[in-house]
Amino acid sequence: MHIPDVARFLVRDGNSIVFDPAPGIDEDSVRVFMLGSALGALLFQRGYLVLHGNAVQIGDGCIICVGHSGAGKSTLAAAFMQRGYKLLADDVVPIDNDCLAIPGFPRIKLWQDAADKLEIDTTPLTRIRPDMEKFNLPITDNFVPEPLPVKHIYILRSDDEDGFSSTAIKGLQKFPALHANTYRQKFLDSMDLRPDHLNLCGKLSGQTAITRVVRPRMGFEVDQLVDHILADLSESV
Repeated sequence: MHIPDVARFLVRDGNSIVFDPAPGIDEDSVRVFMLGSALGALLFQRGYLVLHGNAVQIGDGCIICVGHSGAGKSTLAAAFMQRGYKLLADDVVPIDNDCLAIPGFPRIKLWQDAADKLEIDTTPLTRIRPDMEKFNLPITDNFVPEPLPVKHIYILRSDDEDGFSSTAIKGLQKFPALHANTYRQKFLDSMDLRPDHLNLCGKLSGQTAITRVVRPRMGFEVDQLVDHILADLSESV
């Protein structure tokens, strides 16, 4: 994998990442892609289903909130933490053959505007890259170090309507929903992992509820979204 002006990465056998940094590149920039795309490739090689989202402990299991970049996944995870819930994974969520979500790194990556909404002071935090207004928020007490069963997956969307809505995804429609929110989908074909991926999607969809949540594009508080998801969870139990 070649990231122009950053580094080249070689991921092998699910147990090693070799990298060649570009001349003069800073370590933080290399780390972003090491813990993102390179780690995602390694997790695929280990046989995990890897979703692009955040996992938060709810009761004896976890929910995973997925969506496109900018959907507010990390902001939502941080808001859950401010309510006392614990984080399992941020951005890259590996799921094993038993439908257990595997812990990631104890941090959340937050844009400055998201931190402002959550009243989180970014002054003592480090940027994920020197030229980005995005910060590493370390997690200490509110981190789950053990795998948890996946109880529910929420797909985050936004539109111009007022209010929130939830739609359960049923049957065969679960497959494209999981595929669309798989981390770095192009890796599946380049590493010939498509058949294994489909098998894992089938197993997860058979055991886990999937719901699409649509929120207003503008003019809402993230706490309202937390309330909406918690209410939906209580109704689905």
